[in-house]
Amino acid sequence: MRFVRKKVTQLLLVLLAVTFLSFLMINLLPGDPAQVICGISCDQAGLDQTREDLGLNDPIPVRYVNWLKDALTGDMGSSAINKQPVSDAIKERLPVTLELLIYSQFIALVVAIPLGLIAAQRSGGIFDRVSTTVAFGLLAIPSFVVAIVLILIFAVNLGWFPAVGFVPFTENPAENIRYLFLPALSLAVAELAVYMRLLRTDLISTLQEDYITMAKAKGISSRRVLMRHAFRPSTFSLITVAGLNFGRLIGGAFIIEVIFALNGIGRYIVTSILSRDYIPVQGGVVVVAVAYVLINFCIDMLYAVIDPRIRHARAIA
Repeated sequence: MRFVRKKVTQLLLVLLAVTFLSFLMINLLPGDPAQVICGISCDQAGLDQTREDLGLNDPIPVRYVNWLKDALTGDMGSSAINKQPVSDAIKERLPVTLELLIYSQFIALVVAIPLGLIAAQRSGGIFDRVSTTVAFGLLAIPSFVVAIVLILIFAVNLGWFPAVGFVPFTENPAENIRYLFLPALSLAVAELAVYMRLLRTDLISTLQEDYITMAKAKGISSRRVLMRHAFRPSTFSLITVAGLNFGRLIGGAFIIEVIFALNGIGRYIVTSILSRDYIPVQGGVVVVAVAYVLINFCIDMLYAVIDPRIRHARAIA
């Protein structure tokens, strides 16, 4: 419990810092949100009244505190274009983005873990050399290029998957998976290359430890040694990178959601930026930043579950 309390306290402090910096960054952008909300034909009196209503005349710390109070109650403002509350728009679009990220991570891990195990078990072999070459090639290709190539091959030429659109999982699970496959694969291609190489490197290092040699000396099969003794301690780096990549994948999802016409948070933020609608941009950026911090908190807690020595050591410290 001492370890948990310490981590939760750190989490709250980080969340405050992240939300304030996100709020500050949006408010330092060029342009006047009051002008966008008031409209082109707005006179000076109307502009001044709009700025007063929005609290733009107050110092930034005061505006942040007022915004934070409203945000904690679910009020993140409304769009200047369509007057839709930002919290409602995010609730509609967040499941799409989360499903895309989880789906892409699932594809990457399902492919990367078996390939990493095979490459580590046969280090220096033909499969290891070929997989290394392919992995470096995949890392060099941007996700939006992969998306265009996948659309051309599997949507336009073969017609196996749709190029655009989205079907909610609750309406039709099979169609949901089918519509999201190409977007998720576009994000997963580079990730699976990273995961495979990372797991392969950690496994090779772990297989050289003394306790692995002792296990082999006891007559335990190589496959059992690999899966029961080497795999678990070799997943720490993989878990760290997978957690951090959730935040990085959100940036990639912005482009992918636009390419595949997915109504997610990334497309929502991009559309708001292009229309100079600052309040939705502010709400979307804060949600993304908070999600990134929470994911890293969960990864940190997962460390303690995988290795009890971590929570005991940190609790004593």
